[in-house]
Amino acid sequence: MLVCPQCQFENPSSNKFCQECGTSLAQEACLDCDRQVEIDVQIYLTLRSQLHQVIPQVYDACESEDILLEDRSHLTLLIDCLRDDHALSMPQVLHWFYEMVSTWEALAPWQCCQSLLDTQNLRIDEDQMLCLQKLMQDPLPAPSLQNLGETWRFLLDQRSQTQIAALHLLIADLQMGKLITTDELRSRLEAIAHEIQASFTEVDMIPNPQDLPTPDPTSVPLESLEDEASEAVTLQPEEEGDDMPTIVLPMQLFSLEDAGRTDIGRTRDHNEDCFGVDTQIKKNQTPSSRTVRAQGLYILCDGMGGHASGEVASRLAVDTLLHYFQNYWHADAANSSGLPPLAVIREAVQLANQAIYDVNQQNARSGSGRMGTTMVLLLIKNTEAAVAHVGDSRLYRYSRKGGLKQVTVDHEVGQREIQRGIEATIAYSRPDAYQLTQALGPRDENFISPDIQFFELNEDMVLILASDGLTDNDLLETHCATHIDPLVSSLTNLEQGVNQLIELANQYNGHDNITAIAIRAKVRPNLEQLW
Repeated sequence: MLVCPQCQFENPSSNKFCQECGTSLAQEACLDCDRQVEIDVQIYLTLRSQLHQVIPQVYDACESEDILLEDRSHLTLLIDCLRDDHALSMPQVLHWFYEMVSTWEALAPWQCCQSLLDTQNLRIDEDQMLCLQKLMQDPLPAPSLQNLGETWRFLLDQRSQTQIAALHLLIADLQMGKLITTDELRSRLEAIAHEIQASFTEVDMIPNPQDLPTPDPTSVPLESLEDEASEAVTLQPEEEGDDMPTIVLPMQLFSLEDAGRTDIGRTRDHNEDCFGVDTQIKKNQTPSSRTVRAQGLYILCDGMGGHASGEVASRLAVDTLLHYFQNYWHADAANSSGLPPLAVIREAVQLANQAIYDVNQQNARSGSGRMGTTMVLLLIKNTEAAVAHVGDSRLYRYSRKGGLKQVTVDHEVGQREIQRGIEATIAYSRPDAYQLTQALGPRDENFISPDIQFFELNEDMVLILASDGLTDNDLLETHCATHIDPLVSSLTNLEQGVNQLIELANQYNGHDNITAIAIRAKVRPNLEQLW
């Protein structure tokens, strides 16, 4: 008989998990003191840098080796989410399993895979992301993927809804040791996801998993299941680039929020920055589902040309772009559900350039007296996004898996030299290294070539449009953990977050106008393709 250390329930000796509360019965305690083996604080810090949201934050570590961790007891247990399956779909479960595989890979070198095998240690945060209550040291012998299969089997047993046959076959193969590597396991999960995506009507369903017999490699029903699911296993996902996160499920928009602010800074006597935002968000929500359809237009411009010139150029560019895309989306509303094509975006930028250029020509401005502006433009349509930019105003994207990435590349002499093969240190030793090579307005359309990129909103992320008053001196990179990472959480007020970015820039930069637009995008597995 095995007594559960969590609830003291008496379980049969063959049990791997407590029948009452789901706690793992395999975790070993220290033989000398009867306490769970503590994990070194350095392991927490190292793993948190890789798995930021998964690993609890360390608040303090005493000389006695006691570690004060972030309290996650208020977060919902994964097992409770599965039991309340009326508001939960199989694609979400599949997504959590996929996250567990990635976490297993990160924990394995530190002998902490046991952390994923105790169901009382598996939590779900407010963003429906998998979290660990704490790290647990692996017992001897070390856990294997077979043990992960046992955990998945136990978790699925909590659900009363019908399940996908291919997933139960995968778990059976795990328990029998047929899947040796995480790559094999990930491929099988991806195959199931793409089978769902291709046609949910062809997915075979089976009864409650509690009614299924224990896997037996010699049993005829299991062999029959193998034949039945073999085609699903051969479905391979399209290859992704190395710099993009692997996506196991088709995603849909869950929420889209934004906040923007501009500030004069501490040394300028007027503000030449300007920004514009135009969004349309439609939400349809019931107790069991939530559908969000959104389109967003976000523009940030940093003008130049002196008082009453730079601010005119930036405002003119923002107004021209807002007007253009408002008309485009209104005219195209019945014909397209996606983003404007590249040619349309390029035309919009050229029109903004022409509007400023015409004013320069009419006023016979020349040389440094010609007004102009930088421009960064972000378009969002559901989970699709496009960015166009001219000059050194930037777009950043941040996710807890991918970290902070600068999406745009500045149009300045230093970057131009780097693209020609010059080393960065040499390129930026030039006195004109930060001189712009492109801006809207000073010259005609033959000298403007906006960079345009398309990408997917395939994970929860924050997108930040910023003028150089905020980005100079690597300010965002340096203070990412304190000022950008918290913005991913739905519990963080986005407007307050943008205000804190402005205050940060005034504290460390302040030499220029400061403008920021922050967009928080939340995505979830696309359940409409299954239910």
